[in-house]
Amino acid sequence: MFFERPDSGEIAVLVHIDFYDQAEKYGPEEFIELSISAGADPVAVVVGSRQRPDPKYFIGSGKLEEIKDIVLREEAQVVLFDHALSPSQERNLEAHLNCRVLDRTGLILDIFAQRARTHEGKLQVELAQLQHMSTRLIRGWTHLERQKGGIGMRGPGETQLETDRRLLRERIKTIQKRLDKVNSQRDQSRRSRSRSAMPTVSLVGYTNAGKSTLFNKATGAEVYAADQLFATLDPTLRRLEVEQIGSVVLADTVGFIRQLPHRLVKAFQATLKESSEADLLLHVIDCADIARDDNIKEVDAVLEEIGASEVPTLKVFNKIDALATGEPRIDRDENGKPYRVWVSAKEGLGIDLLQQSIAELVGEDIINDKLIISSDQGRFRAMLFEQGAVRSEEYDEHGRSVLEVSLPKKDFMQLLARAGISEEQVMAA
Repeated sequence: MFFERPDSGEIAVLVHIDFYDQAEKYGPEEFIELSISAGADPVAVVVGSRQRPDPKYFIGSGKLEEIKDIVLREEAQVVLFDHALSPSQERNLEAHLNCRVLDRTGLILDIFAQRARTHEGKLQVELAQLQHMSTRLIRGWTHLERQKGGIGMRGPGETQLETDRRLLRERIKTIQKRLDKVNSQRDQSRRSRSRSAMPTVSLVGYTNAGKSTLFNKATGAEVYAADQLFATLDPTLRRLEVEQIGSVVLADTVGFIRQLPHRLVKAFQATLKESSEADLLLHVIDCADIARDDNIKEVDAVLEEIGASEVPTLKVFNKIDALATGEPRIDRDENGKPYRVWVSAKEGLGIDLLQQSIAELVGEDIINDKLIISSDQGRFRAMLFEQGAVRSEEYDEHGRSVLEVSLPKKDFMQLLARAGISEEQVMAA
């Protein structure tokens, strides 16, 4: 039901309205890209400005007739609005224009439905679609009588609606249970990585900033990457070897976008948790995009919504090959720490600088050292093995255990406290 697609692109008319009290105004360019990503064939873009949305049609009567003329002339099959429409506005517009009407949320959901590949991804998208559909269910039954008061005035329409609402509620509960199970499995995987002292670095950023291309270049993976919005939906984890700190887990995640539907953020909570619980975020930015600064703000807003705003972040300015004077480099703050690195994932420029920056930022919180454990500190030695922090073990001439360990500094300090010993007692000179 949710993943069937037409064989050819549908002829679409796009509508973009600016409102006077709108804090940030933006053009229709991104919405045109969205519609093309969904497989539509946009033949016209209707723009305009209003004081506020019309409660019945969202747009004024003049714009409504202008759109209707274009729909008839171009034989358009769908009208796409770059805004969130209420169910009644969508219904009224469809009745007047005699064709399907879809708002921005519905369009993004449609793209996600096309892109989802894994079972989990499809469940997440279907949940968001069902929740969106539940508010618009009445549209499908307007040909039936609605329930009215009085004897002999009760039609079958309301009964059918109630049946469908019940089926939707049951399906939503079933999907939610499955996603809870997936969430539990992801939590278990994260705990396992934590026990093995392997830091997690998560790629985040605006859609089409080049995250998957960067992921492939850094790890040698073959994740699907394309110059289109939302090419990646399903998270991918790969091991990345970084000098000085060893292995880290690199996670490629779904891109963000302006006005990302809240129900989508909620449905993808298990996926986005990879970012909120990461040790370091790589915020990938298309440095050649004219809307670069606005895109950074949108990503920061979503990171705050998913509880990832406090995670240490390195900004990765990608696509320097599109700049006239783009050169790979590391920008450092007043303390000498990297806060921005300039790369081209497509051309493979600056990947070594990116790895160097990751090593500096993640390595601050990782203990990579040799410990000398005496026979009376056997409990501490056992804790280190239980934590999965021991890389190798040898014995010195005094019979003491010499361990090469790698683990987060906070875990190391907790183990010392539990064993009742000080750092000076075990650190090799």
